[in-house]
Amino acid sequence: MADPIIEVRELSFRYPGAGRDTLRNVDLTIERGDFVAIVGGNGSGKTTLCKTFNGLVPHYWSGEFAGSVRVAGEDTWESSVARLSWTVGYVYQDFQNQLVRPTVRDEVAFGPINFGFDDHAERTEEALAAVGIAHLADRFVWQLSGGQAHRVALASVLAMRPEVIVVDEPVAELDPAAAHEVYEQLTALNRERGITVITIEHHAEFIAQYARSVVLMSDGAPVWHLPADEALERAGELADHGIPAPQIVDAMRAAGVGGVARSVDAAAARIRAARAAAPVAGAAVPEPRPDRAVVVEALRVSHGFRSVSGEVQPVIDELDLALRERDRVAIIGGNGAGKTTLMRLLAGIHVPRSGEVMLDGSNTRASRAGRLAEKAAYLYQQPERMFLKESVRADVELFPHSRKDPETTAIVDRILERVRLTEFAERDGRTLSGGQQRRATLAIGLAMRPALLLLDEPTASLDVASRDDVIDMLAELDGAISCAVIATHDMHLVSEWATRVIALEDGRIVADTTPRALFADDELLSRARLVPPQVVQLGRALGMDPLPLTVAEFAAAFDPMEVPA
Repeated sequence: MADPIIEVRELSFRYPGAGRDTLRNVDLTIERGDFVAIVGGNGSGKTTLCKTFNGLVPHYWSGEFAGSVRVAGEDTWESSVARLSWTVGYVYQDFQNQLVRPTVRDEVAFGPINFGFDDHAERTEEALAAVGIAHLADRFVWQLSGGQAHRVALASVLAMRPEVIVVDEPVAELDPAAAHEVYEQLTALNRERGITVITIEHHAEFIAQYARSVVLMSDGAPVWHLPADEALERAGELADHGIPAPQIVDAMRAAGVGGVARSVDAAAARIRAARAAAPVAGAAVPEPRPDRAVVVEALRVSHGFRSVSGEVQPVIDELDLALRERDRVAIIGGNGAGKTTLMRLLAGIHVPRSGEVMLDGSNTRASRAGRLAEKAAYLYQQPERMFLKESVRADVELFPHSRKDPETTAIVDRILERVRLTEFAERDGRTLSGGQQRRATLAIGLAMRPALLLLDEPTASLDVASRDDVIDMLAELDGAISCAVIATHDMHLVSEWATRVIALEDGRIVADTTPRALFADDELLSRARLVPPQVVQLGRALGMDPLPLTVAEFAAAFDPMEVPA
């Protein structure tokens, strides 16, 4: 018998000042105990829909609200956000903003204590253990990496023992291993405690592996709500809405094998059963590393930050690194490995406590910030931090205009066209979709015409189509800048764009390698907490040598005459 936990009927909602509804006549039922992935392109209404489940819409985000939302039988219009928090725990995409207490333990205990639960201590310890952060209980929240802070936010809602947990972009700031761990934790909560789990997700591989049902959103309304197997069979429709099929599905098609597999092992088994022999990939051509000019160099650099107690917590330890012209560098490593700190040191935003950073011939210790800004552009992980003016055009022209460049207008027009934002030039950057904001920050960086461009998690929180768009744009920048560096957990970005990979662990370089060599090194993958892209895992399962980095490389290993068109 059906047992709905959430019932949405004829729901429409429009934000104040908006020209059209964000949600349009939504009808949706979510059964108790389901594990639901809500998918769709940026701007499709996913997050707004989920905010109706805990009452933020309409009690906090006011606007024109019509229809009804019932959660565990309770009408959210007649309830309150505080009361609904007992039933619905929500981990936001901008989860850092929901952490309000000084230490991890204080944060997790805050809800139960605030609501006067006598067993608040038991709830706190239980939640800390459930997400594997008991060892962080006495750490200050501001000391945590993004991935650690994400787990604290999850623990803080678990401590309320909700019936429903909503997680907006659960893997956006996590290293690949931690991303799977979070999904495993959510799966355990779903299966062992019966908690209904709802995730807003862009990555089809997580949907395939963990979800029981899928809601596809488009233009403010569900297109359909289907069991996961049926949803994945509609690969073309998902791709049309910015959710390309998992790589293993495309790889199976390239191998002439139909159907859908929800795991790498299942895909490998299907391919083995359909083909007499495993494919052998063509020989990989090693990338030459000629003696190119050094763009930035770190010489025995160490850096750290002072804690409340006055002690310096080391982040970067005796690090040496030289990046050269035409390098496409991916800096990888687990949460807290030092990726962001290293990027800011290379850009001259931080000055190392010891050692030297030479940026395009200038010592960052002895150079003015304005001079360094002409050599390096650092693009923040949170794109909204890059928007200072009233429009995208004004933000892009800020740097060249401040330098009194007579070509400012022509430069800005050319860059806006290059990143395909001309039609949004007069919009406030903060009102753009996630993918558009990433393109706008790239435009801001390009307008600085730096020798070194550094991007912190440039594909975080993007749908897959927007992520691929960013990868394509990065590939097009080779002629515009000398060296590009990204800090990322996105192994697709590493495999499809990077020519060089720097792996960090505890602030030290543990490998300086290529993507193909990285994904063939089991020990390094384990140390750096990495999970290769599905097509790489599939290549390994089939014994392909060298490993394919993309679906196109995988497909090239098969005789095209044997593969149906």
